[in-house]
Amino acid sequence: MSRLLAALVLLLCAAAPAQGQPLVADLSSHLIGITTSFTGTSVVLFGAVDGPGDVVAVVRGPTRDVVVRRKSRVGPIWINTRQVTFKDVPGYYAVVASRPIEEAVPPPVRSLHQIGLSELSLTADRERSYTEEFRAALVRSEAEAGLFLEKVGSIDFLGDRLFRATLVFPANVPTGTYSVEIFLLRNGEVVSAQTTPLVVSKIGMDARLFDFADRQALAYGLVAVLIAVMAGWLASLPFRSA
Repeated sequence: MSRLLAALVLLLCAAAPAQGQPLVADLSSHLIGITTSFTGTSVVLFGAVDGPGDVVAVVRGPTRDVVVRRKSRVGPIWINTRQVTFKDVPGYYAVVASRPIEEAVPPPVRSLHQIGLSELSLTADRERSYTEEFRAALVRSEAEAGLFLEKVGSIDFLGDRLFRATLVFPANVPTGTYSVEIFLLRNGEVVSAQTTPLVVSKIGMDARLFDFADRQALAYGLVAVLIAVMAGWLASLPFRSA
């Protein structure tokens, strides 16, 4: 793997001046395969620039709507009394940078490109007086699950032009297509940017079972019930013979 990465970096270095691109970047793998033994993994982001500058990368997972609820006690029971639905929430979010983003990226640029959790756009279906409180709860919950990384990771330069960073993904990372946006900044301005995809997908038997359960829900349910019945019958045989 190290030899492969070295070769790819050399190719990127040659491609950057040839194509006149200030920034060229890629991933060590564009596919993360999830099996029953999956415990998390990492992917290497690497590339080259044509001169000094700050490199920042933002990783976003597939989006979905998330409902945040608050339970309150009403009499002897707890019930949902308030809720906010946030639209298009990324299933994963992380930032890596060659310098602290507060130093390398001005606030307007951070806001425009949603660089940093504080700049992540989480739009509610309807604004309420308590929306910000629920937004903070959503970010906190995702961070505790390891899906929103609060700490900005580091991008290391190898010399003046080559860089690399390790993108870490937990065991509960959602499946789908991710985007990795890489920015090259000079004097606080974005001079070049690139987006590369990353796919997280179930593979092997897990993928076939998931596809069968999704496409043939009724048949999958009947098979599951049949297996449960057979397992119960087989478990009772030793007691019958006794």
